[in-house]
Parts: sequence; structure tokens; C-alpha cells
Amino acid sequence: MEKLPKVALPVIFVAVVLIILLAKSAVTIGSGEAGVLYKTFDNGVVTDAPPLGEGFHIIAPWNKVIVYEVRQQELFEKMKVLSSNGLEIQIDASAWYEPVYKDLGNLHQSLGENYLQRVIQPAIRSAARSVVGRYTPEQLYSSKRDAIQDEIFEETKVILSKQFVQLNEVLVRDVTLPNTIKDAIERKLKQEQESLEYEFRLVTAAKEAEKVIIEAQGKAESNRILSASLTDKILQDKGIDATIKLSESPNTKVIVIGSGDSGLPLILGNQ
Repeated sequence: MEKLPKVALPVIFVAVVLIILLAKSAVTIGSGEAGVLYKTFDNGVVTDAPPLGEGFHIIAPWNKVIVYEVRQQELFEKMKVLSSNGLEIQIDASAWYEPVYKDLGNLHQSLGENYLQRVIQPAIRSAARSVVGRYTPEQLYSSKRDAIQDEIFEETKVILSKQFVQLNEVLVRDVTLPNTIKDAIERKLKQEQESLEYEFRLVTAAKEAEKVIIEAQGKAESNRILSASLTDKILQDKGIDATIKLSESPNTKVIVIGSGDSGLPLILGNQ
């Protein structure tokens, strides 16, 4: 019984050391994450091998693992930039990004865990200043929002192309102008719309007038041709035809046929 404590102490000590080493050696990578291995005695960050994937890993206790989120992430930015004529414009935008998985070691070695603040935010701000500076407030307010969104995305992607970061999308959510400029633009747009509506009414009225003139000319030409074709012989024949049809009516009792001054038959009937 007296020797038991002397034997137990080394065993307890070894067990504690093993537990500590195991705790330092065991690494669990969560869902949507990856780990960069840092070898303390072997050239530091491992860049020539894939990062550690999801799940449980055993590493040497003197090494470290730096865990990164590798899912798509979103950055919200409010930026104040200048238009082509020097007016201050506020752009509310968001960017979807993620680290390039296979280059996670290079990302950690060159930029570190704060790569968002070091490269992505400056890149988006620089691209936004460059793009917005090419447009007037009127263009930004009305018709060019989709265009500046696409251009900011393309320019930011070029800046980040060698930074081990993948940019998936840039969305311009809002463009805010100074109230005085906004009111002036809205008045101008309203006036332009009213002018277009007035021009449309004028064009429509002119087309209607042209249509009426063409129809009138057609009727006049038709009457002219008809009048030229009605000779005395044709009129006399039509009168005879009308007299015959009238004589066949059951309501006609007395018919007198004669020749008037015009050479057409004269018809008197009692019903």
C-alpha cells in the first residue's frame, strides 16, 4: 500500500502529458472550413499541398493549423465617390467572394487572415471610384446602374486575379445623390417625359389627318370616275329597270310611263 503512490505518480504524469499532446495534436475542421498547416520546424506554412479538409486530423503537437472559412461570403460596402462632374455620390454595394481553396496556403502566407481588409475592400473601393467617375449623376440615377455594377465587378476581379481570392458577384443596391441634384434630375426627367408625350400626340394627330385626306381623295376620285361613266344611255336603261321592278310590286295599281324633259321615264303610281 505504501508503494502504490510512488508507482501511480509517474503513471499519472505520463497520462497527463499524453492527454496534453493529444489535445494539441487533434484538430477538427468544421463544415465549410479548411485548415492551413504551419510546420514549426519545417519551412513554416505548407503551400505545396492541399489544405486540410473537413473532419478530424492528427498533426504533430509542435505544428499549428489555421482555420479559414472557404464558403462564399458577403461584404457590404457604403462608398462615397465622385461623379464625372465632381459631385459626391454614395454607393451601397455588396460583394460575394471566397478564398481560392487550392491556394489557401499561399493566401495565408502572403495576406493572412485579414485578407478581406487588406485586398478585397480596397479593390472594390478603387474600382467603384474609377467606374463612377466616368458617369454623370443623371446617368447613375436613371439608366446606368446595371452598367456600373458590371463594370465594378470586372475591374475588381482584375485587381484580385493574383490575390488568391475569387470574386463571384458585385451588386449595387442603391445610388444616393444629394437631394438638390436628385430633385433637379426628377424635374428634368418629368419634363422630358411630358415633351415625348406631346410629340407623340402631334404625330398621332398628323397621321389621323393624313388618313382623312387620303380617304376623302379616294372618295372624290371614285365619284369622278362614276360620273364620267354615267352616259344618257346608261341613265335611261337604269330608269327602265327601275320602272319594271316597280310595276312588279303587288302594291302598285296604276302605272303611267312617259318621257320627261330629261329623257328618263316618268312614273306615277297609286297604291
